Amino acid sequence: MPDWLQIVLRSLFFLVVLFLITKWLGKKQISQLSFFEYVTGITIGNVGAELATKVEGNIVHGVLSILVFALAPFLAGLISMKSKIFRDLVEGKATVFIKDGKIMEDNLKKEKYTTDELLWLLRSKDVFDLSTVEFALLEANGDFSVLLKKENQPLTPKDLNMTMPSVKEAQMVIMDGKILDEPLATIGLNRYWLKTELEKLGILLENVFLGQANSNGELTVDLYDDKLKVPSPQEKPLLLATLKKCQADLELFALSTDSPESKEMYSKNSKKLQKAIDDVAFILRN
Repeated sequence: MPDWLQIVLRSLFFLVVLFLITKWLGKKQISQLSFFEYVTGITIGNVGAELATKVEGNIVHGVLSILVFALAPFLAGLISMKSKIFRDLVEGKATVFIKDGKIMEDNLKKEKYTTDELLWLLRSKDVFDLSTVEFALLEANGDFSVLLKKENQPLTPKDLNMTMPSVKEAQMVIMDGKILDEPLATIGLNRYWLKTELEKLGILLENVFLGQANSNGELTVDLYDDKLKVPSPQEKPLLLATLKKCQADLELFALSTDSPESKEMYSKNSKKLQKAIDDVAFILRN
């Protein structure tokens, strides 16, 4: 067998072997690597590449070597789940860079980070003012986490004592001009609703590249023709406008009537409707 053909076959073989081993080790092997997993991952790749191009190498010995290196992080993961001491040794521990708004210079030196690199890490988290940071640390896997001071954190509905409804994830309901029934059913919608929404937008199904629907019954579409503009949904603004008109009408009725009972009834319901509008206005505007 010619050498070039052997290399092709060996490469395909080890590609399959490495793929299966990576699948077996799990997604962590391609995302958040510890030092130990990083070293074994590189070694496995090097062994596979060496055996794929070295014609005289023994394939069986190569596969055995790869299995040993693959088994090591697997066993280390099992032990890590049982022992925190071993987990800290193998995976490492997070290092605090900023605590109570103060930079921990010794920890920076320990991890061999300069001040410029710390500022770069902060900017990567959209933090440009050091004085706004309460706490920051370098995770064991190399990620950087930042906690802003309370007064610099963005407002949330909870801060404003607002109750928000639970939101389900949006679902892709149209792909390449075809309706996906399972995602539609997941958010409690159907084909009739989808076709009705497309008619409101004046769009044909076959012209839609992607379509996404959320739990509020709003459809967002992307067309094959990028020159065409899709009108934005108007249901929420129309509903808010209708509620405001009803509330204004109740106030007008209260001013127009001469009956004390009717005036009280209109005023009372006008206030109730205004409270309801205040509760849902944030939702209807977004």
